Amino acid sequence: GVVKEKEEAQQQYNQAVSGGQSAGLVSAVGRTLEDFKTSVTVAAFSKVTFELTYEELLKRRLGKYELLINAQPMQFIDIDVHIQENTGISFLEVKGALSTKDLTNAVTTIRADKDAWVKFYPTRDQQTKCDECSKNGLNGNLIIMYDVERQKQSGDLKVSNGYFVHYFAPTDIQRIPKNVVFILDESGSMSGTKIEQTRLAMLKILSDLAEDDHFGLITFSGHIQTWKPELLKATEGNVEEAKMFVKRIKSGGSTDINAAVLKAVDMINNYPQEGSASILILLTDGDPTTGETNPVKIQENVKKAIGEKFPLYSLGFGFDVNFEFLKKLSLENNGVGRRIYEDSDADKQLQGFYEEVAVPLLTDVHLNYQGVTNLTQSTFNQYYNGSEIVVAGQITDNSLETFTTEVIALSKSTKVVYHSSVFTGDLSSDRPEHENFIKRLWAFLTVKQLLEKMVLLKDLEKENAKKEALELSLEYKFVTPLTSMVVTKPQDEEMQVGATQSFLFQYITSFSFTSIHVNPHNLILFSFIIVLPVRPSLQRPKVKCVCVF
Repeated sequence: GVVKEKEEAQQQYNQAVSGGQSAGLVSAVGRTLEDFKTSVTVAAFSKVTFELTYEELLKRRLGKYELLINAQPMQFIDIDVHIQENTGISFLEVKGALSTKDLTNAVTTIRADKDAWVKFYPTRDQQTKCDECSKNGLNGNLIIMYDVERQKQSGDLKVSNGYFVHYFAPTDIQRIPKNVVFILDESGSMSGTKIEQTRLAMLKILSDLAEDDHFGLITFSGHIQTWKPELLKATEGNVEEAKMFVKRIKSGGSTDINAAVLKAVDMINNYPQEGSASILILLTDGDPTTGETNPVKIQENVKKAIGEKFPLYSLGFGFDVNFEFLKKLSLENNGVGRRIYEDSDADKQLQGFYEEVAVPLLTDVHLNYQGVTNLTQSTFNQYYNGSEIVVAGQITDNSLETFTTEVIALSKSTKVVYHSSVFTGDLSSDRPEHENFIKRLWAFLTVKQLLEKMVLLKDLEKENAKKEALELSLEYKFVTPLTSMVVTKPQDEEMQVGATQSFLFQYITSFSFTSIHVNPHNLILFSFIIVLPVRPSLQRPKVKCVCVF
């Protein structure tokens, strides 16, 4: 396939379809780099092979990397996963519906010092008789979790072909007490399951507060209500009293996001913050409907009030929420926006997010490098236990024999500095087939951060960021919100295009699934192949499908 600007690729695909040709189009869904869809049209009497291969940077959360493989192929499959980490693998665990009960003996794990293998080879009987399976095969997921050995507190460095990547995840650090205010929407739209799941999540979150944490609770609809006017220490008595407040939360009224967030900022600002880390967590399912309702004005008010002193995390509950607004609100204030899906496990989603930010270890983190340019983000408001900071860049001095790094941050009681100076020859890629991995990782992070920045920019600055992101996407053949991959072929040739497992499987005659995972923390190859046979029926001149991954 060829990656082109989105509109150009769509036009080429449409022309091929109109001309009766087989064609495929792979495009991003929404504004992220994680979701994409594949549209395919198959000409009459044609055979088409679909093969998906992609790269992914695994994000470390709660002390582990997680690879989730959904298996709903409606066909009999085998799965192979190979993990290789040059620093060593500290633990490996396999979970998910495909590793339990009737399928337990279908999963084999082998672990060495720097390699691990997970093999899923169920028999045909197992693939039709397991829980959630049917006569058409498996329906479940395989979750592979692992972490790496961390030999240096200063992090793990990789250098290849003039580019570097730095994985920074120190562990031997005393936790910093946190000041946290939870801002909870109790407007009318939160009625029913949403408000009940919010209560359940908050009761568990309150139980998990450390005793040296300080916390506050704000509920809002058309008016603002605080549990206490100031932050209180998370003693057993205070936590139990706060739980009673949470149990009494009832939905009703409109939504004044502006006043609620500004009140939370005041509570944080009025509490001494030395030796602690402050966090705001906003949960809402709707748009601002009372008080200040202009999203741009709310963003301005909140940004001015916070003044880059601490992060604001916004959780958007459900699909009706104005998630773009919440994402901007958080990005402008060193946080992130996260969508909470309306489902039976929504309370677990809320708890899971809180766990990611529950234990601050460092604040005001700066990563410095000598002789580099085109750095990805290298300053971070906070570093949390179990997470990982990843920075990449281009080395400008080709004669550099040593590569020097310096990380400066604030811990609980003092300023900390991590130094590392290593020979570049010791860090060069030892696998020629992966020599461009670091360069592509730098490009991926750069594009991702440019797309995030575009949400906040205006006019010329936004156009410049878009232009840079587009140029990198085309150069490195990334499918992004700005680009798509298009595949067309003449009538007399076989066609091979990218696709996903959620395809029209009633037409499939062949299916294979392979996953290879290689150093460092990057899913370098994840592929499966689907073959559509020649269709002799004149009643089906072409087959068209749209699949979302």
